[in-house]
Amino acid sequence: MPNPLCAERLPYHRLALASARHRWWRPLAGTLFIVGGWLLALILLASAADSWGTRQGYPKDHDGFVVFGPVTGTALDLLYVVLAIPLVLLAVRWIGRRPVGTASSVTGRLRGRWLGLCLLVALPVFAAVNAATLLLPADDTPAPGWAGWHVFLPALAMLLILVPLQAAAEEYVFRGWLTQAIGGFFPSPWIAVVPQAVLFAAAHGWGTPWGFADLVVFGLAAGWLTVRTGGLEAAIGLHVINNLIAFGLGAAVVDGLKTDETAADAPWQWVAVDIVAIAAYVAVVLWFAARRCHPLARTATVPAPLSTTPLPPRYVAPMQSPAPVLPSPHAAPAAPACPGRSR
Repeated sequence: MPNPLCAERLPYHRLALASARHRWWRPLAGTLFIVGGWLLALILLASAADSWGTRQGYPKDHDGFVVFGPVTGTALDLLYVVLAIPLVLLAVRWIGRRPVGTASSVTGRLRGRWLGLCLLVALPVFAAVNAATLLLPADDTPAPGWAGWHVFLPALAMLLILVPLQAAAEEYVFRGWLTQAIGGFFPSPWIAVVPQAVLFAAAHGWGTPWGFADLVVFGLAAGWLTVRTGGLEAAIGLHVINNLIAFGLGAAVVDGLKTDETAADAPWQWVAVDIVAIAAYVAVVLWFAARRCHPLARTATVPAPLSTTPLPPRYVAPMQSPAPVLPSPHAAPAAPACPGRSR
């Protein structure tokens, strides 16, 4: 049982150890639960969608699958990914035996203001990236035309609802569960960050070596931000804005949402610009994190376990007066209060 008088500080990637009931097998069992539960939920949702589409008279492709159209089909693809969020939270609570909020940050919750700031930082950075890609040399493929407001607006409404959930789901799986599962075995943050970045890139398929490298860099940057800022907010902000702009541009052109291409298929010119944008986002977010008036929590304080050394028979602890707590001569001065902010 935990000792309330003793405590230790754990960074985000080590929060699997925050539970007094942590055992080495819990991260492995939780990973199997998430993968198996997601595959089962995927099959059930896909079967239900296929049955409904057949009854509604939607056409089928040469493999016998219902073709819902670009907007509905994209919505289903995003929903398949969103299914992972409740599975991760259940694995944290039921198998990890710790509060579900520890999957979000070291504070035990998703920090809304910090997430909003990260979204505001990512928006101009990735808008500039996509504008810069228009200046890259184009191939001989004719540019697609404007899809029209009657196509774009319904698609945009769907994307604004589902893309943030889809991006958050991938963050909770890779930068959340996997990072903390590996961090339960190894104290080094890089050992926890690198494997999830490679798995994240592999989950998007193999297109070009440049596209795969870009996804690895994205995963490394998001993972490092998660550890440095103590939560998923910076990674979610990066992922949400990146995907919203990419999907939004696809919805704006004719048949843009029909394409099967992902970031894994990106050419080297686009990857070079994207890596610069990722680096700029990381630098700005860390700058804001270091200069916040109220410091951003990077570790969680958790009770340390009691000593298991048995006491001698009939042992009585001597009465001792508590030692005075003296200020350290090297202690940093207290930070000034922020004007206009409640403490």
